[in-house]
Amino acid sequence: MGLARGIGIFAGTVVILGVGVYGPATLLGPLPAASVSRVALTEPTPAIPPALPTVGASAVALSATGSPLATAGAVEALPMASITKTITALVVLDKHPLADGEAGPTVPITSDDYLSYVDYQQSGTRTVTVYTADAWTEREMLQAMLLGSSNNHADTLARWAFGSVDDYVVAANAWLLEQGLAGTVVVDSTGLSDRSVGTAADLARLSALALENPAIASVLSEPVTGLPSRRGVINTTTYMPENGVIGISRSYTDAAGICLQFGLDVHVEGAEKPLRVYGVFLGQPDWDTLDAGMLALVESAKAGVSAQPVLAEGTPVVTLTTAWGDSARGVAGISPETLRWGQTTPTITVDTDPVTTAGAGATIGSIVVDDGSGTERTVSLKLDSSIYDPDFLWRLSHPVVLLETLIDSF
Repeated sequence: MGLARGIGIFAGTVVILGVGVYGPATLLGPLPAASVSRVALTEPTPAIPPALPTVGASAVALSATGSPLATAGAVEALPMASITKTITALVVLDKHPLADGEAGPTVPITSDDYLSYVDYQQSGTRTVTVYTADAWTEREMLQAMLLGSSNNHADTLARWAFGSVDDYVVAANAWLLEQGLAGTVVVDSTGLSDRSVGTAADLARLSALALENPAIASVLSEPVTGLPSRRGVINTTTYMPENGVIGISRSYTDAAGICLQFGLDVHVEGAEKPLRVYGVFLGQPDWDTLDAGMLALVESAKAGVSAQPVLAEGTPVVTLTTAWGDSARGVAGISPETLRWGQTTPTITVDTDPVTTAGAGATIGSIVVDDGSGTERTVSLKLDSSIYDPDFLWRLSHPVVLLETLIDSF
């Protein structure tokens, strides 16, 4: 009797404790978080694309990174004339940076520099006069090379920064590879050689690198000052400013044809700032063709650029499913509008908080959106409908899931 009684008491205790734990654990314990799966973004409605000339090669980009917004014409590398000097400026500035408005160090004019000037002048190419007694600042050198398209100043800058033009060429090609511009190669600092070549896709991105450099941007936008003004340097880059065009390089050689490297500011009514597009036209046969091509691009920009959210509100990006069969979608919240040329399918990264139950409209995480503009933006992730508690029957019939969740919560 004693043994039987002891076993009965033990069994009863186990049952009582089991019921005591089982009930609270199943009816009051924490719920498992909903599983999350991604939803494929829908393709956007096509917009008016950039109008680009089919002759030669052309491209426009929204930033110095990523793929161009549009390309047309030849895809292979073509001679790029004085766009080569933009590369010279960027590579020299990479070694000798210059802030906006800063004059920079003095670049001495050597006998080699003077003889180079004489050679270029006698060959009939663009030059700006130098003498061995001159004292040019780095900024003044850039004014002569970029605004005056001076070939002798391109060589002088290359020799000053790297010791020789040959050493500059090695450094410049390494720099191009570092920037991801593998389709572009230089063999000189001037672009007079038809072997200094670039793809339109590369050179549109190069336009962005140039205008994002404070020294180059200020040289292009400010009047010629100092020694260059006394040597007759005039701005050869200005082109259709009334249409928002920012000329970076405008040049011609027999091998390259007419080449234009530019930025384009597209204004939209109500927007605080314009959308800046970066581009290049290579191998244009004459000035009339260049003008027609640029005017067509400007008109397409007016029609194609508009203020849009980076990700439309309500766009579904994830589906949440609970263990008890309830489900809801995680959708994009409100995001500020930005100027964009057409609606592109962005790349998104979703960070979802653990969700058990929540009401419709609750913020459950965030979405990092990369729309190709070069700037990532964060948008809130919200529930489009409520996720409710399961009923008590589900809780009582799923003790293992609930006990595991309870244990994991400690």
